[in-house]
Amino acid sequence: MVQLSLAPFQGITDSVYRNLYQNYFSGIDKFYTPFFTGIHKDNSRSLKGEEIDISCNDVNILTPQILGNDADEIIRFANQCQSMGYKEINLNMGCPFPRVANKVRGCGLMAEPQRVREIFDKVFNNITIKFSLKCRLGYFRDTEINELIESFNTYPFSEIIIHPRIGKQLYTGCADVDRFAEVAAQIKRPLVYNGDIFSVGDFQKISAKLPQVSMFMLGRGILTNPFLADEIKGYIVKDDEKIEILHRFVVSLYLERLRHAGGSPKIIGCMKELWSYLMNSFEDPQNIWRKIKKINNLDVYEETVERIFRDEKLKVN
Repeated sequence: MVQLSLAPFQGITDSVYRNLYQNYFSGIDKFYTPFFTGIHKDNSRSLKGEEIDISCNDVNILTPQILGNDADEIIRFANQCQSMGYKEINLNMGCPFPRVANKVRGCGLMAEPQRVREIFDKVFNNITIKFSLKCRLGYFRDTEINELIESFNTYPFSEIIIHPRIGKQLYTGCADVDRFAEVAAQIKRPLVYNGDIFSVGDFQKISAKLPQVSMFMLGRGILTNPFLADEIKGYIVKDDEKIEILHRFVVSLYLERLRHAGGSPKIIGCMKELWSYLMNSFEDPQNIWRKIKKINNLDVYEETVERIFRDEKLKVN
C-alpha cells in the first residue's frame, strides 16, 4: 500500500493549512512541520506556539522537523517533542537555499560527512524518540551522499527521505530518479522518494522505476493540485465537484488565517505564496497571477478570489 506524505513549506503548510487540508482532502498519511530552529534551552519558547501544540495537531501523523547542525540542540528538540507526545522528529538536511547552506545547515551539511557522523553518533546515544532524516544527493555534487551511506546504515533511522537533486540546483533541472535508485540499493533503512511528482502520470513513471519504494513525499505538486494525493490513491472526485471543494478550502484557509492574525492584512502575503502554486491548477495561470500578485487589501483579495472561482476553469487531467 502506497504511503504519501506532505513536504513542509515555510509559510504555507503550517498547522492551519494542515488541519484544513485534512478536512477537505484525504490522500495524505503523514505531515511534517516546517522546520524549527533556535532550540537553545529546555522548554524553548520556540516550541510554545500553535504550530507544535498537541491540542492543535495530531501527534500520530505529524512529525516535527528541525533545521540545525548542533547535536545538543537536536537532542533538546527531540526530548521536548517526546515530552509533548510526538513519536518522531525529522532532521532537515535538504534545505538548499544559500542563506541556510552557507551556515552548514540543511543541505550544506552534506558536504561535511565527518561532522554529520559526529552529530548522528551523539544524537542517537542520547534520544529514544524515532529519528528520521530528509536530505538530497549532496550540496555541490551528487556523489556526496556516498560518504553518508555507511552512517545511514549504522544508525537506526526510522526513515530517510531523499530528494534526488543537489543543493546547488535548488529546484532547477529534473529530479534524478535513476540516481535515487542507485543510492536506494545501498541503503538499509526505510526510504521515502521526494521530487517532481506533479501528476498521477509522474507518480506512475517514478514508482515504476522504484518498485522497492512504497513511501513518497509530495511537495510542490500538491500545493499546485491539492487533489493529487487522492488521485494517486485512486479516489475519484468529479471535475465539477473539484472547483467547489477547492473554493471552500481556499476561502476557509483565508478566513482561518485571518482569525489567527487578528484581521491583519499581512496574511495576504501568505495567501499569495500559496496562489503562486495553486494558479497552475487553472487553465490560464498567468491571468490568475496577474490578478493576485499586486493585491495588498483584504477586500480586493476576497473579491478577486470570488471572481477567479466564478470565471476561471480548472485544468482537466
